[in-house]
Amino acid sequence: MDNLYDTDDFFTAYAQMPRSREGLSAAGEWHQLEPLIPPLTDKTVLDLGCGYGWHCKYAADHGAAWVLGIDQSQRMICEAMARNADPRITYRVCDLVEYDYPTAAFDMVISNLVLHYVPDLDPIFEKVHRTLKPEGTFLFNIEHPVFTAGVRQKWLLGENGDPVAWPVDDYFYPGPRETVFLDQPVLKYHHTLTQTLTGLRRASFTLDHVEEAQPSMEMLTLPGMADEMRRPMMLLVRAVKER
Repeated sequence: MDNLYDTDDFFTAYAQMPRSREGLSAAGEWHQLEPLIPPLTDKTVLDLGCGYGWHCKYAADHGAAWVLGIDQSQRMICEAMARNADPRITYRVCDLVEYDYPTAAFDMVISNLVLHYVPDLDPIFEKVHRTLKPEGTFLFNIEHPVFTAGVRQKWLLGENGDPVAWPVDDYFYPGPRETVFLDQPVLKYHHTLTQTLTGLRRASFTLDHVEEAQPSMEMLTLPGMADEMRRPMMLLVRAVKER
């Protein structure tokens, strides 16, 4: 992953997003992700791409014994330490691809909206499996393949400027996708549904829950949210290490 999140313009724009200002309650997927989190009392948790540390603080507040949040962005880690510090949380600047993933060290690994920046998911799945304890949980939220296969990840607009359709192209050709996020060019990676779910099985995970994110009833009244019911933007997956 590049260090776009450490650039001034991008970091400033990211800080203005509702989820940046208000935390988990402002994240459109949170009402679906939170119920997938297992009991955390006395557990160890690894957050891959922790950002501002919202999920780390949630884990600590719900009884986790120790939480490690890693993120490649120095500025994100500084923000996490300022906003979501806790004696049970360790924050570290580290690329999730380069992290050493110690054997059987964590009860849960969580990753929210980060894995679509990773070119190859299979090695990550294998490393996460290694670092989980038996019966440990791997919970992640990734941009949905229908979203990443969207042409420039933009709606096709009608003459009046309203969204008409979400064009999808080259779905079965995984790989890099150049798009724009917060007015900045961003490189993401498209992974098909087959790649993601089969990759977990190859890594010896048992699939426990698969869900496509959609806005809560409360959020549907917000501008633009009704259009989020027209195509999936995120894919939530919970997998378990059985051995």
